[in-house]
Amino acid sequence: MVIRPASESVAKTGAASMRQRRDPNTLANYDQWTTTHTTTDFTIDFDAKRLKGTVHLTLENLAKDSRQIILDTSVRANDETAEYQLAASRIEPYGTPLTISLPAKTDPTASHVTLSIDVATTKDCTALQWLTPAQTSNKKHPYIFSQCQAIHARSLFPCQDTPDVKSTFTFNIRSPLPVLASGLPTGPKDFQPSKDGKPGTLLYTFHQEIPMPSYLFALASGDIASASIGPRSTVWTGPEELTASQWEFEKDTEAYIQAAEKVVYPYAWTTYNVLVLPPSFPYGGMENPVYTFATPTVVSGDRQNVDVIAHELSHSWSGNLVSNASWEHFWLNEGWTEYLERRIIAAVHGSDQYRDFSAIIGWKALEDSIAQFGEDHNFTKLIPDLKGKDPDDAFSSVPYEKGFVFLYHFEKLLGIEKWDKFIPHYFTTFKQKSVDSYEFKATLLDFFANDADAAKKLQNVDWDTWFYAPGFPPKPDFDTTLADQCYALADKWQALAENRKESDFKPSAKDIESWTANQSVVFLERLQSLPDHPITPELINLMGTTYGYESSKNVELVSRFYTLGLMSRAESVYKPTAELLGEVGRMKFVRPLYRQLIMRDRKLAGRTFEENRDFYHPICRGMVEKLFEKHG
Repeated sequence: MVIRPASESVAKTGAASMRQRRDPNTLANYDQWTTTHTTTDFTIDFDAKRLKGTVHLTLENLAKDSRQIILDTSVRANDETAEYQLAASRIEPYGTPLTISLPAKTDPTASHVTLSIDVATTKDCTALQWLTPAQTSNKKHPYIFSQCQAIHARSLFPCQDTPDVKSTFTFNIRSPLPVLASGLPTGPKDFQPSKDGKPGTLLYTFHQEIPMPSYLFALASGDIASASIGPRSTVWTGPEELTASQWEFEKDTEAYIQAAEKVVYPYAWTTYNVLVLPPSFPYGGMENPVYTFATPTVVSGDRQNVDVIAHELSHSWSGNLVSNASWEHFWLNEGWTEYLERRIIAAVHGSDQYRDFSAIIGWKALEDSIAQFGEDHNFTKLIPDLKGKDPDDAFSSVPYEKGFVFLYHFEKLLGIEKWDKFIPHYFTTFKQKSVDSYEFKATLLDFFANDADAAKKLQNVDWDTWFYAPGFPPKPDFDTTLADQCYALADKWQALAENRKESDFKPSAKDIESWTANQSVVFLERLQSLPDHPITPELINLMGTTYGYESSKNVELVSRFYTLGLMSRAESVYKPTAELLGEVGRMKFVRPLYRQLIMRDRKLAGRTFEENRDFYHPICRGMVEKLFEKHG
């Protein structure tokens, strides 16, 4: 490990000041030192499944009298001569603090220092997933991708792994296969032939000049190709999937960007691109700057699921430019993003009915999450207490949908014309900064301080209840126009299941021929919510064949159908559910399907998990293991 004064090009003038330490999920002393620039010089070794190299951290001295820098890490540094101490044991769930003592000759008043730390990842690195050629679609080349949210960057390299610290980034990644990273490309270059007959390597370089938190560090490398999906957008994916992915996104991407710009302000990251990952990716999307990482379940061949892109694009403002200061304030990332996503949907479709229809689907997701935790659970609060907790354990629809409802409430309370003036003000005030809920509140109150009507309305907001009360927020009066057809059809199936004499309903494919896939989702979720689950296995089979759900390629739809079938103990869906769980690693689908399959056929669920253990991302694998423990 090398410690040296920072170069003049990165050292800032002027006295730094101590900052408040707001994040309970980091071990770093970022109130005394804060990272301003990160350079990663890494080589991808597919054979060893290891990322190896050097990370250079430039840190600003905030305390002036601190001679120790404490970083988050889950890996072991390997320079025996450096003055550092790696704690003898982990502090769960946060890893192992790395304490670095500055040499006596280091000027304690220096504004910056740079640490150069040699690192190599291990098999326990939770931020990386390595895929063998057999686990990819064309089975020709290996693949690697990262997922650092929420606190997994520390398993890649020592850092201040908190969203309350933002730095610029330089990526120097050597690989035998194409590389993408969360910056603008400045390479590739410097080809090096292999000495053992294997493919040579190129150095792929990227730079991110907009400061970002460590959880947005991202890289991927594999057999990927690209195609244009707009004047400032490109899709990347496997060569065999490229045509389908291009078709899925090229119609809407630019329209989404322009719609978002009208609500907030111009897009700041130059280009917006999408990397469609292999199916083990655990999320619908990850908002890594410049390159959104997306699940292949979005590519359904019907453009019915591209709202995921509207969501991840919205993160370019909420989350990436303006970041939650800690995971306790995650709603500031996800609630705002849901709100902006639905504004985009309304603008593109030309009607608020579509926004409210999306919100109705979101409310069902909120109901499911609150049912999972229990209505009085800490994790159902808008601001949960995460001290000593793993943020991944709190992950659910709560910050997304409860956060959305909170912002939607302000829109209705103040009127959209006034509210729309606050939106760009908020995103300008905290641009390239991190923010907590109390700063959001103060900024909102200050903005409307001279508007007597708005100020009076905001004074009557029960802030403590919104922030700290567990369970449901007040349910808005959503426009149910698009959902009413779904509810009416669900009522007919319920009457059929209950053998009501007045029911003369005969299911037909015409029932849903004019529907979108999301209307089928609402229909199925309505049936899932019925008390005592009256839909019989026979009716599940009839529904699957009549409406084509059993053969659908749209995972959003078919996963809901299988969940309903499992709830109804329809054994005909048990095996297809297990097969789907071997093809899709997105936790949105994996969690409810495993939960129901464990309750219906634990042996099949256990066998399915063991067969696909290595297919799942480490984050997803850990989540499933906890489901088995909970339902043991």
